[in-house]
Order: sequence, then C-alpha cells, then structure tokens
Amino acid sequence: MKSKCSVLINLLVCQYLAVLGVSQDFDFFYFVQQWPGSFCDSDKSSCCYPTTGKPAADFGIHGLWPNYNDGSYPQNCDSNNPFNESEISDLISSMRKNWPSLSCPSSNGESFWTHEWEKHGTCSESVLDQHDYFETTLGLKQQTKLLQSLQSAGINPNGKFYSLADIRDAIKEGTGYTPWIECNKDSSGNSQLYQVYLCVDKSGSNLIECPVFPKGKCGSQIVFPTF
Repeated sequence: MKSKCSVLINLLVCQYLAVLGVSQDFDFFYFVQQWPGSFCDSDKSSCCYPTTGKPAADFGIHGLWPNYNDGSYPQNCDSNNPFNESEISDLISSMRKNWPSLSCPSSNGESFWTHEWEKHGTCSESVLDQHDYFETTLGLKQQTKLLQSLQSAGINPNGKFYSLADIRDAIKEGTGYTPWIECNKDSSGNSQLYQVYLCVDKSGSNLIECPVFPKGKCGSQIVFPTF
C-alpha cells in the first residue's frame, strides 16, 4: 500500500506537469456520440443549427476523451498547442457533417472543435497529433454506425419509448462492445437517449470493453426522439 506521502507526491507531480503544459499519460479513450434530437429537445439546453444548416438525423460526434482506469481524466494538457484549423483543412468537410455543433449561437463548429482539442485532445498528443486526433475520431464514427445498429434491431428515432436494455444490446450486437448510455430529460420530463459511450484503446485504433463506466443512470424505458 502506498503511503500518504507518496500519493501526495504523485499528485503534486501531476499538477506540476499540468501547469507546465506537459501531456500526461492515460489509460483509454471514451468515444462519445450524441443524438441531436435529444440535445435539441432538452429541459436544460437551447439548440441552434450550424451555419451550414440542419445536420442529418444521425448521431454526431461529441468527442474522444482520454481517461484513467479509476474514472478520472486529464484535461487541458498543453496550452502551447492550440487548435489550428489549417492542420485539419482536408477534414473540414467531414467534420461539419459528422461533428457539428448544436450550441447557440449558430457556428461553423470551430469553437466546438477548439474546445475538444484543447481540453481533451492535448492530453493524447503523445499518441495522436492534432490531425491524427480528428481523423481517428471521424474513423471511429464510421466504424461504429450506431444508428444502423439500432435500426437493425427495430429501434428508430420516432419519439417512442424503448427498453434501455434493448438499446444497449443492439449497440453491442452492432459494435461488438458494451456501450454506456447517457440520458437527459426532454421538455416533458421523460428520460431520453442522449449520448453513447464506447471505449477505445490508448492507440485510438481498437474498440475495447470499458474499464470503467461514467456515473449516472437512465430509466428502464427511454425515449428515442425524432430530429
């Protein structure tokens, strides 16, 4: 068992490295996708379509987040490596389609991507540079095909209630791995399918079973809203 002193020293070292802007190690990624209908029909958030127009009725990327096996996570690891759109110029078209921002005011997505890179991406730069980070995340969306997995199981975004267990099983059948489902509440107070978490090894290449799930819970029956 580690002494209290050694634990404190490790904590201070990590804090010191964070202040210096040094990328810290991590254990795995959460790959998080969001259903736009649940973002827009929420009791807690307003919704503005991107300046490019209403996104397709499909899951959009929220982010690729380095995490530790104990459930904690690093953030804002390198202030010397800000988001630079010119580094991902070949990906912008795909980013606008697959990684749109629904936050207000309407935007072209750049502020959203900036946040995701600077908070999360910089903590994985020992593995993925800025271009690789976004390219890898886009590839994971194409690999997982969440909406296709759900529709293949007869689960459609039609405003009806579905079993949480059936949603989880359909995604596991489609991807091969157990997802974690995050719910929010719609304007009527119903629990609804909001975000899907899958886990990825620290290379960003392979889906894995999650070492730990986030906290939170859904009802046993949840709405899959239209968009």
